Amino acid sequence: MMAGIDLTHPQLALITGASGFIGRVLCQKLREQSVRVRAGMRQMLEGPWDEVVTFDLTRQKLPEDAMAGVDTIFHLAGKAHALSETCQDEEDYFRINAEGTSILLEAARVAGVRRFVFISSVKAMGEGGDACQDESVTCRPETPYGKSKLAAERLVLEGGYIPEPVVLRLSMVYGSSRKGNLPRMIEAVAKGRFPPLPEVGNQRSMVHVEDVVQAALLAAEKPAAVGQTYIVTDGHTCSTRQLYEWICEALDKSVPVWTIPPGLLKVLAKVGDGIGHVRGQRFVFDSDALDKLIGSACYSSKKIQRELGFRPTKELESGLREIVAWLGLESATH
Repeated sequence: MMAGIDLTHPQLALITGASGFIGRVLCQKLREQSVRVRAGMRQMLEGPWDEVVTFDLTRQKLPEDAMAGVDTIFHLAGKAHALSETCQDEEDYFRINAEGTSILLEAARVAGVRRFVFISSVKAMGEGGDACQDESVTCRPETPYGKSKLAAERLVLEGGYIPEPVVLRLSMVYGSSRKGNLPRMIEAVAKGRFPPLPEVGNQRSMVHVEDVVQAALLAAEKPAAVGQTYIVTDGHTCSTRQLYEWICEALDKSVPVWTIPPGLLKVLAKVGDGIGHVRGQRFVFDSDALDKLIGSACYSSKKIQRELGFRPTKELESGLREIVAWLGLESATH
């Protein structure tokens, strides 16, 4: 070991998907900790990184200098769950998420990269349910996205490419972004286009992007993380009705005294299914959307708290005003 260098911390990190929502926050935090950041992306962009290397994992070999000097990789790039697709292309998901990961892993193996932190999803386990799930649950992914993520996880952990692999399974990530279901829900509530749902007692897990970054840094630094899979949440759950009321409060809107009957929601969802089938693209409200709204997806992050000392710093209820302000909806509520 070289004197004066702490090899438990990244010295030069390659972040794939660096320009994304999570990637930018991660790059900024790494630089604040004096880690040199090499951003991997498909085109040159400005951002909180020291270097840029451009490549497409599904179409070309990595540039020869992509791995030079890298000791840690944070692999965030991939094909995300496309909410608008009525029929997901399984081959496309596997080509990008699994085969792309294998290309990156092989390049990392040849270069002697030490640690590989793979950002996965709880969708690799399945679609969740009423019981709160932890890492001991048998994985039964139902979607092409979830299946491709599980396949990539197995390559990372069992492929023998990297001496120190770690997998993080993220619950729904929130923060200052327009991407995802939460900002769409906030905007719909602000415009009076989101129906007051009934309280059905469902429980859904989420995590703030800053806590995702905290978990990623712990996964890169802690010896105990090697070879492990961790679920990442903020340690709390909420029902969709609770979330709706919190959003109303953050928008300074009064909560309606009436709610839509669950039976009517199911009928409307079936109508949406039919419309989506006819036009070949998902309708804004269908059975899958209804499940996202009133179904449960509860996950436990006790393992990463216990083994790596992960301590979430953000809670959704208190963070919604920050998101509302970032979306520029404050003025619309007064």
